[in-house]
Amino acid sequence: MTTALKAPPLDAILDDIVRSHRPQRETGSSPANIPFLATVPFDRFGIAVATASGQVFSSGDANVPFSIQSISKVFTLAMALAGDDSGTLWSRVLREPSGTSFNSLVQLEVEHGIPRNPFINAGALVVTDHLMEETSDAATQLLRFLTAQAGSTGPFIDEAAAAGELASSSRNLALAHFLKDFGNLKRPAESVVENYVRQCSINMTCVELAKAGLFLARDGQGTLGRVLSRSDA
Repeated sequence: MTTALKAPPLDAILDDIVRSHRPQRETGSSPANIPFLATVPFDRFGIAVATASGQVFSSGDANVPFSIQSISKVFTLAMALAGDDSGTLWSRVLREPSGTSFNSLVQLEVEHGIPRNPFINAGALVVTDHLMEETSDAATQLLRFLTAQAGSTGPFIDEAAAAGELASSSRNLALAHFLKDFGNLKRPAESVVENYVRQCSINMTCVELAKAGLFLARDGQGTLGRVLSRSDA
């Protein structure tokens, strides 16, 4: 005999989390390498949860758009895997912890241009390059994907923010040139970095992100059909 435990309402739980973390708004710091992020109000805090059944719960600033930055890496990887008919992606980027900084140049040189995983910057650049085999504008392709999965026309690329971030992307350009020199980048380094920065500059709300990521909780099944195989999801 099993007894079903009644879970407390998520609305109340999320509200409590927001109340508990609001006092921490003065801690931490803005990224020094991305100038426009320093202008974002420091007291914003939002959270959203989308369940596999399609319910969405949120609290705080969950409907305020923000720059998704490295969250974009999850979605570009999903798109790259979905279109990897040749099965070459995992020969270009590994699935191992890096053990170093997310933008390390040293590790990339020592390991001959094969990034440890797709979530450090070098790996994300390889994934972007892989996407650019289908289209030169991988950032807009990602935007369309996110818009479709979120069921919202709200997501957009903040081109002004992207331009500002690109102007301070010397390390990402260095990573891209290392990758290119080792033969692990097929497109021009500058084009790949520009696409990568524009992907990071997509603005979405917490609610839109929660909906867009539901395919991962649904074994790869997205809003408009299958996005990934169950094993990849």
